[in-house]
Amino acid sequence: MKPLAITAFTATSALGRGTAAMLDALRRGASGLKPNDFDRAELRAWIGRVAGLEEEPVSGALAEFDCRNNRLAQLGLQQDAFMEAVSQARAKYGAKRVAVLLGTSTSGILQTELAYRSRNEQGALPEDFDYRHGQNLFSVTDFVRRALGLEGPAMTISTACSSSAKVFASAARYLEAGVADAAVVGGVDSLCLTTLHGFTSLQLVSDEPCRPFDAARKGMSIGEAAGYALVERQGNGLNLLGYGESSDAYHMSTPQPEGEGALAAMRQALGRAGLEPAAIDYVNAHGTATPANDRAEDRALVRLFGSRVPVSSTKGWTGHTLGAAGIIEAIVCFLALEHGLIPGTLNSSAVEPGLESRVVLQNRSAPLRHALSNSFGFGGSNCTLVFGA
Repeated sequence: MKPLAITAFTATSALGRGTAAMLDALRRGASGLKPNDFDRAELRAWIGRVAGLEEEPVSGALAEFDCRNNRLAQLGLQQDAFMEAVSQARAKYGAKRVAVLLGTSTSGILQTELAYRSRNEQGALPEDFDYRHGQNLFSVTDFVRRALGLEGPAMTISTACSSSAKVFASAARYLEAGVADAAVVGGVDSLCLTTLHGFTSLQLVSDEPCRPFDAARKGMSIGEAAGYALVERQGNGLNLLGYGESSDAYHMSTPQPEGEGALAAMRQALGRAGLEPAAIDYVNAHGTATPANDRAEDRALVRLFGSRVPVSSTKGWTGHTLGAAGIIEAIVCFLALEHGLIPGTLNSSAVEPGLESRVVLQNRSAPLRHALSNSFGFGGSNCTLVFGA
């Protein structure tokens, strides 16, 4: 494929607001994970919570969109002069020629959860409950499109944890087909009871900060985040070089043990980028710190790269941000490429015996030209992205 330019990007997570906060935390090895204090705090877990959302309501002309997920979307848009960059693209191409493609897994489902707690004696939901502007998966994309003053194609992708990686692939197809000249891509996923209790019921949530690939790992830490990137045909600096997508259809919640789908996605991405495996300088692994995921991903990585390429998971910083994981970890790759930083695998100290990837435990500096980011979701939905400086 012809490389596409990443002309602006921003990330807001438990590490703070904007990419400067993220880079500072990565450099210092400072995790954003904290003991669970969300809602009634019934679960013993560590979470990656974005501070201050309760004081950041959606107001004005878009007040009907107010919910935790759209508050997070709004906060993310306000960082790193991202809205200004989109405004320039809108002026350049026209509001109808800039697409908005976002990923989420649960959208504003928290509003529905809270509404069910407030049912009356007859079981009716509160009169002010608004599904369309809250839980509806298109809500966040509709909100962002309106907030940015855009009128082009808009779509929400909800494929679990690969959602906001697959938006890059969709953007590439939109631009190639000529239905848009630029695209705002990204993902927003906020904390809710469904994911906290759901993953706990699957015995996948750790009662300590997650430790990807570690021999003593206990499971994942759930986080929330909003991230965006502006994709155009031309620009200086960072580029999307390739993407790959696959579907295991192996099991609803367990990856194929040998990583067949992950391997297929990585090979596709490298093929589109016109690169051999030896050209990749760093892999940001999906690395959830769950036993099955880490082992399957390790098998796929070793089959493609051997033990040569440095690999790390950054979920020890942010937690697993689910539908926002793809964009947040893509932005980690952007920062790695720009600053020559290979982030370590925070909280991990001893890689599980039998895992053969070159898992990096401590930060290191190195000149980087090409980075690969993996995002794998429930049901075997896999996406790999290749970026270049």
